[in-house]
Amino acid sequence: MSTLSLAVRDSSTMLRRNLLHARRYPSLTLNLLLTPIMLLLLFVYIFGGTMSAGIGGGGRSEYVAYLVPGLLLMTIGSTTIGTAVSVSTDMSEGIIARFRTLAIHRPSVLIGHVVGSVVQSVVSVVLVGAVGVAIGFRSTDATVLEWLAAFGLLVLFATALTWIAVGMGLVSPNAEAASNNAMPLIFLPLISSTFVPVHAMPGWFQPIAEYQPFTPAIETLRGLLLGTEIGHNGWLAVGWCVGLAVLGYFWSTAKFNADQK
Repeated sequence: MSTLSLAVRDSSTMLRRNLLHARRYPSLTLNLLLTPIMLLLLFVYIFGGTMSAGIGGGGRSEYVAYLVPGLLLMTIGSTTIGTAVSVSTDMSEGIIARFRTLAIHRPSVLIGHVVGSVVQSVVSVVLVGAVGVAIGFRSTDATVLEWLAAFGLLVLFATALTWIAVGMGLVSPNAEAASNNAMPLIFLPLISSTFVPVHAMPGWFQPIAEYQPFTPAIETLRGLLLGTEIGHNGWLAVGWCVGLAVLGYFWSTAKFNADQK
C-alpha cells in the first residue's frame, strides 16, 4: 500500500472514530451548541429592540439579519472547544500511546480530529442558521456564487480554529484545562462586531474589536449574505484563516511529534 493510500485509510478510520465519539457522547457538543442559540434568542427577543435603536434603528427584523452572521462564526468557535477537550482526553487517557504502537500513519490521529471537528462545526452552523431562519433571518439577493463563497469561508474558518484548538488540547494536562485554554474562541466573538458595529463602540475599544480574526470574517459573511460592503475585510478574513491554520498545524504537529520521543 502506498504512503498516500495508507494516510487516507488511517485518517478515514480516525475520522469515523471521532464521529462515533461525538454521536455516543453528545452532551459536550449540545452544551457548546446551546450557547450561540441562547445568545441569538436572548439578543433578538430581549435586547433586539434596544440594540437595533442603538445602531441606527430598523426594528428587530433588521437586527436579526445583522446578528446571525456573527453568531454563525461564534458557533464555530464554540464547537472547536470540544475538539480541544477531546484531544486532551485522548492524550491523558493513554489511547494515543496505544495508537503509536500500531503501524498507522501518525498524522492521521490529528487529521481525524480536525476533519471530524470541521464536520461538526458545519452541522452546528446549519442548526444555528435554521434557528435564525425560523425567527426571521433572510439573505438579501445573495447569488449562488456568494452562497458558495460564504460556505467556503465558514469551512476555512472552522479549519483554522480547529488546528488552534488541537494545539490547545495537546498542551493541556487534562480536559478541564483544555476547556479553559480554549475559552478565547468564545470570548473573542463577544468583543467583535457580532452584536454592534465597531464604529458604535468607545474609541479606545475599537482597535481591540477590529484587529482580531472574528470581525473581518463576520463582516465578510455579512457582505456575502446581506449585500453590505465587504471592502478589505475579505482579504483580511482569508489572511487570518490561512495564518491561524498554518500556525495551528505546525504548533500541533510539533507538540505531537515531541511527545512521541
